[in-house]
Amino acid sequence: MKPRATDLPLLGYVDRLSARPGQTLEFKVSSVSKTPFNARLVRSISADPNPEGPGILEEDASQFFAPQSFASVQRPFAAGSYAIARDLVTASPRSSIVLSAVVYPTLLTGEAQTILGFGRYTLQIDGTGAACLNLDGKITAIDRPLKLREWYRIEAEITEGGATLEQQALTRRAGPPVRAKGEGVNSLAASAIPIVAARFVDDQTAEHFNGKIEAPCIEIDGKALAAWDFSTDIPTTYVRALAGPDLWLVNFPARAVTGSAWDGSEMNWTHKPEHYAAIHFHEDDIYDFEWDTDFTFTVPEDMPSGVYVMRLECDGHEDAIPFFVCAPLLKPSAKLCVLISTFTYAVYGNHARPDYDPSWQGRMADWKAYPHNPAEHSQYGLSTYNYHSDGSGICHASHLRPLFNLKPGYLTFGATSCSGLRHFPADMHLISWLHAEGIDYDLVSDSELHNDGAAAIAGYAAVTTGTHPEYHTPQSLNALRDYRDGGGHLCYLGGNGFYWRIAIHEENDNVLEIRRAEDGIRAWAAEPGEYYNAFDGGYGGLWRRNGRAPQELVGIGFAAQGEFFGDPYRRACTDPDYDWVFEGIDDALIGDFGFSGNGAAGFELDHMDHRIGTPETAVLLARSVTRDMGFMLVPEEQLTHLTNLTGGSAKDAMHADMIYAEYPNGGSVFATGSITFCGSLPWNDFENNVARLLRNVMRRFLD
Repeated sequence: MKPRATDLPLLGYVDRLSARPGQTLEFKVSSVSKTPFNARLVRSISADPNPEGPGILEEDASQFFAPQSFASVQRPFAAGSYAIARDLVTASPRSSIVLSAVVYPTLLTGEAQTILGFGRYTLQIDGTGAACLNLDGKITAIDRPLKLREWYRIEAEITEGGATLEQQALTRRAGPPVRAKGEGVNSLAASAIPIVAARFVDDQTAEHFNGKIEAPCIEIDGKALAAWDFSTDIPTTYVRALAGPDLWLVNFPARAVTGSAWDGSEMNWTHKPEHYAAIHFHEDDIYDFEWDTDFTFTVPEDMPSGVYVMRLECDGHEDAIPFFVCAPLLKPSAKLCVLISTFTYAVYGNHARPDYDPSWQGRMADWKAYPHNPAEHSQYGLSTYNYHSDGSGICHASHLRPLFNLKPGYLTFGATSCSGLRHFPADMHLISWLHAEGIDYDLVSDSELHNDGAAAIAGYAAVTTGTHPEYHTPQSLNALRDYRDGGGHLCYLGGNGFYWRIAIHEENDNVLEIRRAEDGIRAWAAEPGEYYNAFDGGYGGLWRRNGRAPQELVGIGFAAQGEFFGDPYRRACTDPDYDWVFEGIDDALIGDFGFSGNGAAGFELDHMDHRIGTPETAVLLARSVTRDMGFMLVPEEQLTHLTNLTGGSAKDAMHADMIYAEYPNGGSVFATGSITFCGSLPWNDFENNVARLLRNVMRRFLD
């Protein structure tokens, strides 16, 4: 069994990221100390640790949760997915017992990996990748290792007279089966709980399999004792048995993956599930730590909607657990609602960036920023922007574990000349501006949009996003569309928004799925035939490839990506009907400064495109003065090395478009087309032309 990396001294998470008054949050904490840990509640105003900016600003919220102490408990957690029966199976074979499965190994670990276990009988591959049978600790192995990423059928037959292990390649060029002989046993009887893709060692799962498994089966005397068809119940976390007990899946292995029968004739698993009769297991799958609850907090009826942080401290160690308090459904307490992109936060949760460097720790210490980075603590599970140890992309996300980048003061980029923030800390630039302007607001998260639809934001004069509302379900997109078409004013203050389609698991709405299908800026590419979500059967990938380009919702969509730097905008509209947007602004350039990329139009840029949804009513207010080098056109805009979908050059398409568009029934959209826009708001103590422009827009929408 591999030793686990050392636990961090104090870490926690909360069971839900958002809640309304009357709802209860459960806080789960692991502390290695012998002394109790302390918990206190604050309201977050700013989460940027940069000493040149507003800094980390928090207000005491002890009137809602009095500071308390709780016993320290070091909580265990274990990675690795597997399938296990809930019931004990007893077998008393008269002549033989057979264990078999079809497998597709994807990683050699130097250690044994279990395919199918039944007490004293374990079908495995050994450290070299050879099929083997572990029988009462005695190993029978075939002397020809399996090739990675190829299908094999493996079968072990045990009698009192001996054991026979056989592997048969299932490729077109496969030769005859390869066999090995081993010793038998005096008695074939066994009583155990069947397990697939792992085995128990000292009451802990170990020897996890990396790869796909299908059709595991245990037979006695030629009849099935326990057998399973993984092509059934694909959206679920269980497998109903063909014989014997059902299996329950632990740590969300990937389903709706191609099996040994897949031949490319069908890409949608719902049409031909027999071609998707496999489950892909990984030794590092981990989505729900299942820690016990240390304390709870029920949101009081009089608690203002806002961003709150449960601050933990013990023996000099600290942690922070943010959560978001929403207003009661259909009872707005402000004219403005801020959408908190919790789906995006979870999908990026624990993103270990390849450019992370330990030298960042110097700045983190100087700024008193959040001190930990997932690149140094992969045992807590990585993000869907990372790979499993076998090289396959991570397609599931969950916040039911500590997420380092969902912390105040977390630095995504530690070597930039700006603050280097993304996601939650970057979105707090907008929150800090609202407080500086004295603009009242409520919050709503993606979860409320998904569950409650447009009702979640009904009654608000305006709804605004933060910097990067990238991941959405059909339900959350519909909610925003219906709000806009019902006469609402929608502000999109980010870039690369409404980009990827995700699905939520029907049994556990804290687990999200992303299939990175055949287009877009992708951290990894889904395997051919695996573009459809397991959770809901929908086609994964870009919303644009699902017929719902971002331009259809907010008038602009992702066009270009660069490094973490920004450029200014230049006013493009001289129509006096839109002077209200630029009131009080005489500068030639808007936003040639900022705590995100040093410019208001940077990193990821969105542009107009009438062919895929930008309405004819859209007015180009301003356009980024994008530098000649440093950005690339996104793949979905490219056709060849010479041609692009826009019909012009790549440079012609690589810019951020700031637009205003009116819709039927009095609705409207203001969109900025840049991830770094909000980072300019706090500049010069909130007195700058970007802050002035947004102030003008908000006054128009809220007055």
